[in-house]
Order: sequence, then structure tokens, then C-alpha cells
Amino acid sequence: MLFKGKINGMRRLFMHSLTRTIGQKDDIIGMNNLDIVNVLICRPNSRLGNQLLTTPIIQDISSYFPNCKIDVFVRGSAACAILKNYRNIDRIIRLPQKPFRNIIQYLYVWCSLRQKEYDLVINVDYGSSSGKLATKLSKSERKIFGVMDEKLATIYSDYMHMAKTSVYNLRKSLGIDPPINTAIPTLDMKLDSNEKKRGQGLLINIVNNNKATICIYTYATEAKCYSVEWWSHLYGMLKERYGQNYNIIEILPKENISQINFEAPTFYSMDLREIAALIANATLFIGADSGIMHLASSSGTRTIGLFSVSNMDRYQPYGTKNVGINTNNKSLEGILDIIDTFLTL
Repeated sequence: MLFKGKINGMRRLFMHSLTRTIGQKDDIIGMNNLDIVNVLICRPNSRLGNQLLTTPIIQDISSYFPNCKIDVFVRGSAACAILKNYRNIDRIIRLPQKPFRNIIQYLYVWCSLRQKEYDLVINVDYGSSSGKLATKLSKSERKIFGVMDEKLATIYSDYMHMAKTSVYNLRKSLGIDPPINTAIPTLDMKLDSNEKKRGQGLLINIVNNNKATICIYTYATEAKCYSVEWWSHLYGMLKERYGQNYNIIEILPKENISQINFEAPTFYSMDLREIAALIANATLFIGADSGIMHLASSSGTRTIGLFSVSNMDRYQPYGTKNVGINTNNKSLEGILDIIDTFLTL
């Protein structure tokens, strides 16, 4: 594990050195939907949350150029599930999840970026060295590298949010003034009615009653994961305050572990759309900053994200139904007060 970490660190350092001078400014494109047909979006990151955070820019592009065809350059397979019902998606260009185990395929996919000419290429995250490199290598006369715009950052307090920066930059490049003439799209899995109905059936099989449901997700990676003690206290308070009127079920991670020792009824699945469909039938989702938190937000269910170490301004769930809570300055009782507000909306 230590050796793997060193290798990944060296790879990131190499990529940063290779791409530090790439993309010093974005192209000004202008609104001419007659010649924006083929679009490439670059987000070669395998994390579920990071790929879900590309759905707003995909929706925004599709609203301006409804007949365009969008290719996405990603890593891993999550995008296949996330973008299944997106009409404008043409191709999902996938780097292997484990590049060093599939080096030939890895290099082939990179080379494939030169096989098609695009009318517009967008790098979603300027901090992504591989995203900048992919944008540079692609064949297009119009490129948005995602350079941070200090002026926009001073105008819009939410400019730095991972899902919103690329949307603001796109609108500026298109010459839309002001860039926030319409709301920023929220994360969206685009669940269809059949999926939601199946999700409802899965939920009923767990709870076997007609009460509303609160979903909790007690896992997160590394320092973002709250302790067993912390979650046990919160779960106990949730049961005491809401247990009579609400079901409380735990969505389990792929690791199949629980920070409350499986005390609540549980749901486990490796199917992202199935998980989202079940959450879509719940009243509220509560969980730490994680890919599943973003999945819950993308399902349309009210989502409360718990933050202790990661940048809440950059990753919190947003929209009128969602909120991030900095638990460093909020007690468990204070968290329940916010939940009270959500449950009465």
C-alpha cells in the first residue's frame, strides 16, 4: 500500500510538472449554436462524486446546444451508470480504473483522443493535470481549460464549487452576460419512472410500512469518515426523536461496513442507479462528504452533507433542498435542529 501511494504521488508530481503551463487562458467562443455539434468534456477521475459533479455542465451545454453530441473522457466505469439517461451523450471514453495494470489500454485510450475533431472541448477541473493534458491533446479550435476567473469569484460567492466553476466559465466563454442569467443545474441521475418505482419496491421490502424514511450513510474515506462513537450518538438521537414517525435505514458502502454496527435496517447494492432509486423514495438523506452523498443529491431527495475536513464551499450539496453542515462548529443537537427544519419543508 505504501509503495502504491509513492507511485501515485510520483505520477501526480510528473503530471503536474508536465501540464503546469498548459491552458493559461480560455477561448472566447460566442453563442453560435450552428457550429457547436461535437463536444468533448474531460474529467479523467474515477471517483463517483467527481463524475457526478460533471452532470451540471453537461446539462448546461445541452440547454444551449440541444442537438449537440457530447463525448466524456473519464476514468473507470461510474460514468456509464451516471449518464445512462442523458440524451446528448454520444461516447464515454474510459481510461482503465487501474492504469498500471492495463498500460497498453491506458495509452490506447489517450491516443484515441486524436481520432475525432471537436467543435468545443471543456476541462471540468483546472486542478486536474490529466484533464488539462487531455484538453491540450484533443483536436479542436475552441478549448475551455477551466482557468479560475478571479473576477467571477468576487462576483459569485459559489463560483468555487466544483460543479459550478465549469458552468460559470462556459457561460463567460459563450458571452452570456451575466453568467448567472439562469440557475446552475443541480446534480441529476435522470432516474426514469420505472427506476423510481423499482426503488420504491426495494424500500418497502426493507421497512414493510408506509412511514416516511430517513436514509443515513455512515461511511466515508479516510479523514472524512466520522468515528463509530460519533455516529452511534447521532443515530441514537435520530431514533429517539424521529423513530416513531420515520423509518431510519442505513445505506451500506461497497465495503459492506457500518459505523453503527448494523443496528439499523440496511440496504446494500453495487448498482449505482438502484441505490439512487431507493434514496429517491426517501424523505431525507444524511451522510458525510462522499460519492454517495452526491448520489443522494442527484436522486432529488433532500440531502444533508456532513463536513469536518473537506472544503464545504467546494463540495457541499446545493439547491433549495440541500445543505452542508460544518460539524466542527455544530453540535449533534444543532444538527437535529436543522433536520427538524428539513422535515417540515
